[in-house]
Amino acid sequence: MNTRVRLTFPEELVREPVVAQLVRRFDVEPNIRRANVEAHQGWIICELAGAPEAIEGAVAWLEEIGVSVDRLGDVLES
Repeated sequence: MNTRVRLTFPEELVREPVVAQLVRRFDVEPNIRRANVEAHQGWIICELAGAPEAIEGAVAWLEEIGVSVDRLGDVLES
């Protein structure tokens, strides 16, 4: 399953290795499509690939630690 999300990071998480932790904890593969990271906030638009339960767990964890997650929809593969 692939789903596209926009992740918005608050200032206290900008310098943390959140994406690396996401990969290790949930066995999902992020494909970063766009990003903007500054000193006080950052955002990433990425596609998350993995098992549906892994993606749901990853999204829940991101929200739990303070990352704003906007779902942009499933990615259709041709």
